[in-house]
Amino acid sequence: MFRTRPPVYALACVALSFIQLIVNAWLIFADLEQVTARHWLIFNVLISALLALLILLQVPRALQWRPRRSVRPSHELKLERQRISRDLHDQVGSQLVHAIAMIDAQNPATQPLVQALEHCLLDVRLLVDSMDGDDDALIDRLARLRHRIQPSLNQRGIALDWDMAFSGSSAMPVGAPARELTAIVQEAVSNVLQHSGASAVAIRLQQVTEGAERAWRLQVSDNGKGLPAAALNGQDAGHGIAGMRQRAARAGGRLELLPGQGQGLCVQVTVPTRP
Repeated sequence: MFRTRPPVYALACVALSFIQLIVNAWLIFADLEQVTARHWLIFNVLISALLALLILLQVPRALQWRPRRSVRPSHELKLERQRISRDLHDQVGSQLVHAIAMIDAQNPATQPLVQALEHCLLDVRLLVDSMDGDDDALIDRLARLRHRIQPSLNQRGIALDWDMAFSGSSAMPVGAPARELTAIVQEAVSNVLQHSGASAVAIRLQQVTEGAERAWRLQVSDNGKGLPAAALNGQDAGHGIAGMRQRAARAGGRLELLPGQGQGLCVQVTVPTRP
């Protein structure tokens, strides 16, 4: 009970300390017989032992304590986020769905407009998902992202290779770092949908060893037309690469652009494992 209810634990410790203080003051000023004083001294020792036991019960929990990796939002902030997410989903999302339904998708002239509206709808849904789960782990955020992007990939005929090698032996990025890494994957997949002309995309998360340290490696690779050599060498030429580099830095990692399958591109982020 005391380990799971800190207020009860605190009140019990205060009560025992107060009783012990009263007994000690009484023993000092009261003129008691030797036998009676000995009984009260034994009682005082029992109270001290019980108080020490309560403190000892909290030692394992205190040793396991560590600061939170992300700020816990207030209850009012959570309610406001839920209201905004509902409005985005029910109003903006519904309007986009109706707009897409009114356009003739079979007409080649309107297909770019349909694709743009579908991309906006996907962004709205991903934004709604990101407004909840501040403390979610990276694996959970990526799972929600897959649920959202899979229909768009299927509609474009792009095969998805999903590989999440998570053994649970190392700390998974959570909170703000997980949000930044998920946004990088979202931007990379968006580039695949809009610019690459790829027929397959692979999203992989694995643990690697770099020197004496363990790290998480997140990759988004495709078999599309890739990027110019200048962009691969660090001269960012659009496609949100500069933004992805900044997100990787905020997550405590680094971003690399590597050749993918054939002429494709591989966006790779490496983040050291946090203890």
